[in-house]
Amino acid sequence: MKRILLVLTALVAAFTASAQIQFGEKGGYMTIGLESNNILYVNDAKLGTTYPSKFGSNDYLKLDYVNGRFSVGVQGEAYLPALQGYDDLRNNGFDKPKVMLASKYIQWQDANYSVMVGNVYDQFGNGLIFRSFEDRQLGINNSIEGGRVTATFGNIVSVKALFGRPRLYSSANGYSRGWIGSQYARSTVGGADLSVSLSDIIGSEELMMSIEGSYVNRRERLDRELNGMNYGTDYFPYFELTSPDLNMYSARLNLDYKGFTLRGEYAGKGKDISSGAVLGKAAKGSAVLAELGYNVGGLSVSAQVRRLEMMGTSLSLYGNLGVMGNTLNYLPALTRQHTYMLAALNPCQMNAEGELAVQADIYYTLRSKQSRQRYWNFHANYSTAYTLKAYQTASGKRELLWSDVNVDVERQWNKQWKTTVMFSRQEWNTSHGQGPALPSTTFASNIFVGDVMYKINKKFSLRMEAQYLLSNDYEGDWVAGLVEFNVAPHWSVFFSDMYNLGTTKTNYYNGGLSFTHNRTRVQVSYGRNRAGYVCSGGVCRYQPAYTGVNLMLTTSF
Repeated sequence: MKRILLVLTALVAAFTASAQIQFGEKGGYMTIGLESNNILYVNDAKLGTTYPSKFGSNDYLKLDYVNGRFSVGVQGEAYLPALQGYDDLRNNGFDKPKVMLASKYIQWQDANYSVMVGNVYDQFGNGLIFRSFEDRQLGINNSIEGGRVTATFGNIVSVKALFGRPRLYSSANGYSRGWIGSQYARSTVGGADLSVSLSDIIGSEELMMSIEGSYVNRRERLDRELNGMNYGTDYFPYFELTSPDLNMYSARLNLDYKGFTLRGEYAGKGKDISSGAVLGKAAKGSAVLAELGYNVGGLSVSAQVRRLEMMGTSLSLYGNLGVMGNTLNYLPALTRQHTYMLAALNPCQMNAEGELAVQADIYYTLRSKQSRQRYWNFHANYSTAYTLKAYQTASGKRELLWSDVNVDVERQWNKQWKTTVMFSRQEWNTSHGQGPALPSTTFASNIFVGDVMYKINKKFSLRMEAQYLLSNDYEGDWVAGLVEFNVAPHWSVFFSDMYNLGTTKTNYYNGGLSFTHNRTRVQVSYGRNRAGYVCSGGVCRYQPAYTGVNLMLTTSF
């Protein structure tokens, strides 16, 4: 109870503020951002869940001071303790209350260059070989503690370089010789990225073309003895590595011409142990990504093709390979990211070991010439992914990992009414290409969604969803619904429910209200949540089932 009171006190204190803190008429200013996610867990006999610790809280406080070209900032984090499902944190000591200084930086930025010292967040190209980022919904923060320098030369050349040690919460299972509990890996990461604008060199205004390249090095001492025990040279695939250096590189081409866009990237990496490797051996990796798009009037068409082979890259070889926090690059699932409950019930799981994936989208907008409030939006999406190698499946053949077809139509009838209907056909392989030890069964679902928004007047609005999942596989049929009543500009009340008509006969209800004022939003809800994957940007975290009260706050000033 004391923890809950402390959190509530912090929320009230943050809510009372409403503006930036200014230092003098010509001085700098400070911005403050606070995010707090708290759950009071309730034992649920239907789910079979009990909790020795019934409270969890993930809290983030970020302070930034800016004065002209100079800026400095820090981020503090408190886990009181970490929420269930954030295993990278809970397995490394955050299952108990803990407060820490998570990141800090000092930066000087001019029109043509910048210098930063501290925790660096960045991405090279599409992230195939490097991305350091924070995603609080997933529990990822793999920033590089070190430094970064960027420079631009006119509009033609831009370059950046960075070096440091990556932040890593994942436990090393006792293999780190005193490293357990540290916020950082033993490895170091360095890299450089170069971009050259060919269109500026030739002086073209219609054709936009650039070539880019990146290099990344991960260096980590290789242990022949782990935790004081000599396992021999054939016990672990680690011993197939002969150099502490992992070198990665990528080359990219970007082209835009009269509505056409073309993006291409090739990435390669040296001998490494792919995270979550099925093969169980060290091997070289490669990736190819191609994107093609066309946009004219109300029509937009795009297609993506990606091939991955042994591209799961870890921050540290001794930090639990395959866990979410121990990742150096960014490989999202090449599929549509659904927001409707039943469409997102069983999301696609990317396979970095070996995957060939394709995705295509078609958008078309048809607007009324007489009224801006009347239009049609049509969208069709298709994606599919197959295993790349025979050893990834029990059949010894390449198999389907994922396939879906999505069609949705949005209609704005007038100022008051808007409707959306969607159909999604999804198929997925239960083994996810994780090796012959797992059975390969393909499940299929047909999902129907209806979404209606009615604006009663300028202040009140009502939104309703009705969803149905039809399947002869897995857990059978599902039905779901949502009702949301909004009172502009502050209040929103909602209730949703998912019910399994098939094998479990379990309903997952959730209801609550939210209050928004300026840049502050507070939400309180209570409900039962199904075990499954929570996804953000195509990357997913497994969330165990739970029932409880959720209090969320986000504010900035």
